Amino acid sequence: MSKKPYYITTAIAYASGKPHIGNTYEIVLADAIARFRREEGLEVFFQTGTDEHGQKIENKAKDAGITPKEYVDNAAGQIRKIWDLMNTSYDKFIRTTDEDHKKQVQKIFKKFYDQGDIYKGCYEGMYCTACESFFTDSQLVDGKCPDCGGDVYPAKEEAYFFKMSKYADRLIKYINEHPEFIQPVSRKNEMMNNFLLPGLQDLCVSRTSFTWGIPVEFDPKHVTYVWLDALSNYITGIGYDVDGNSSERFKRFWPADLHLIGKDIIRFHTIYWPIFLMALDLPLPKQVFGHPWLLQGDGKMSKSKGNVIYADTLVDFFGVDAVRYFVLHEMPFDNDGVISWELMVERFNSDLANVLGNLVSRTISMTNKYFDGVLTDTKDESVAGAMEVDTDLKDVALMTVEKVVRKMSELRVADAISEIWTLFKRCNKYIDETTPWILAKEEDKKSRLQTVLYNLAESISIGATLLYSFMPETSEKILEYFGTNKRSLEDMNKFGLLMSGTTLAKDPEILFKRLELEEVLKKVETLNLNGNKEDTEGVDVEAKAVIEYDDFAKLQIQVGQIVKCEEVPKSKKLLCSQVKVGNTTRQILSGIKQWYSAKDMIGKQVLVITNLAPKKIAGLESQGMILLAEDDEGNASLVSPERNIKPGSEIS
Repeated sequence: MSKKPYYITTAIAYASGKPHIGNTYEIVLADAIARFRREEGLEVFFQTGTDEHGQKIENKAKDAGITPKEYVDNAAGQIRKIWDLMNTSYDKFIRTTDEDHKKQVQKIFKKFYDQGDIYKGCYEGMYCTACESFFTDSQLVDGKCPDCGGDVYPAKEEAYFFKMSKYADRLIKYINEHPEFIQPVSRKNEMMNNFLLPGLQDLCVSRTSFTWGIPVEFDPKHVTYVWLDALSNYITGIGYDVDGNSSERFKRFWPADLHLIGKDIIRFHTIYWPIFLMALDLPLPKQVFGHPWLLQGDGKMSKSKGNVIYADTLVDFFGVDAVRYFVLHEMPFDNDGVISWELMVERFNSDLANVLGNLVSRTISMTNKYFDGVLTDTKDESVAGAMEVDTDLKDVALMTVEKVVRKMSELRVADAISEIWTLFKRCNKYIDETTPWILAKEEDKKSRLQTVLYNLAESISIGATLLYSFMPETSEKILEYFGTNKRSLEDMNKFGLLMSGTTLAKDPEILFKRLELEEVLKKVETLNLNGNKEDTEGVDVEAKAVIEYDDFAKLQIQVGQIVKCEEVPKSKKLLCSQVKVGNTTRQILSGIKQWYSAKDMIGKQVLVITNLAPKKIAGLESQGMILLAEDDEGNASLVSPERNIKPGSEIS
């Protein structure tokens, strides 16, 4: 009998840099769901990948002195390395620079144009480079991007637009008739009330101000807007063909069962993507789940804030499965979760080392001590109260299976893990109730002791099997220690499948050794890991040719003080500063409007190259260069003296 197909996707990661633990949470969550669906007997196809086009990447590549393709090749490799480190079982890693994807995106664009869904126009609005999105003034929050909080700038360019309003009523009807489509419900209400019901604006689907994208085949000065490109991966990755020659995989797995995405991109996946699919005459995905964020302290992780923690850093401290446990267990269904070093250590010690690790260690140790590691199910309930405690333990074990299956069907992953830990805690309580160390002192209680240890081993084996989707390596270790294999969910409706006569491991390694908080925090401080491993590692740039000292000596670098600064009319990037250097003032143009306002610049001391030949920029003469430092995330900072020093002072 053929297995039922199940297609799950993550959002594809933007290939602008190394993913932090908040980004990594999504792939681990998707992996847990994919693994569990496989345990339920489904044929799972799990797709993830990288989104590799756009202005931000073009800018980063230019700053690094490499081609955009070289830049994304490195970034995609780094992302995939993290995904593999976290032991994720994806079936396909798609890149939007893949040739088959690019070809289909061009066909999709042409199809939309030919059927009248796309028209050429002109866009004028506020643009956020980081989010690759346009906004109207009314959509801004305190003059900033409503999605990331970053700077926006005025942009005007020729573009193609998609007629969103053409499909809006159809989408509203679909959402109302399919209440399970957008989850959690709070996300559905947000989309309906804030976007669909007030009326959809037409969507810009091409750009002309940069070139790093998929060219529009019939109008090559345009490149496909990143969201039309990126969203299409969910169908191109499984073999969709616009011309009707789609693969058998596409026919089997589409529509997707689950798009798993962050809540910040829910609008693109529940409004733009469904409308694109309607225009392609394809069925909509069965469900889009907008998961919450993993926060550090009370704020969203951001490299610009310097509060980023990376998965590989955490793995170095705690191990892969401990990190998987934490991010999955600490994220509520529809509220943001919080991560900190202190909370990680607390959970590691209490949940992993104490509840689980100690339970496994005690059970194996007692079985080895009293019965040379051999389990025997004597079903002895001759001791007073034995039947009641045994029955309760067995009931909890079997109910845990039912509860975990139910929670996972609702995508309540954290709750499913909590149910497994309820079983492990019940096992620990069972040890206290049955007091094996006392039973071992009396020869006529040995049969009862064998039953107690068997019941513990069987219950732990059930819990370990359920644990596999969330902590696969730990699950496999425990089952190996107990001389058994992972069971199917179907087989776990009966207590007592662990074979009598099974021999346990003689000297298993400790699953989780307790950690001292002070030692962890001291190491974090020593390594300067308070949120940003990448910062401590520094930024690698392509080396330029070696120069002689005399070459450097030709540059005259002096301290300047900005006395006046204005925006350059009609320029997206330029500020015009009047800079006092010594007893003279010179005019210098700088492409720094993305990071500094004209008002911010006034009064700042900066370092200026003063012996550059004057140059005309935007019709104005620039008489020098203000020095800046820029990291690999595109964040720039003026280079200034450590303390105020007289304008004109020379750098030597």
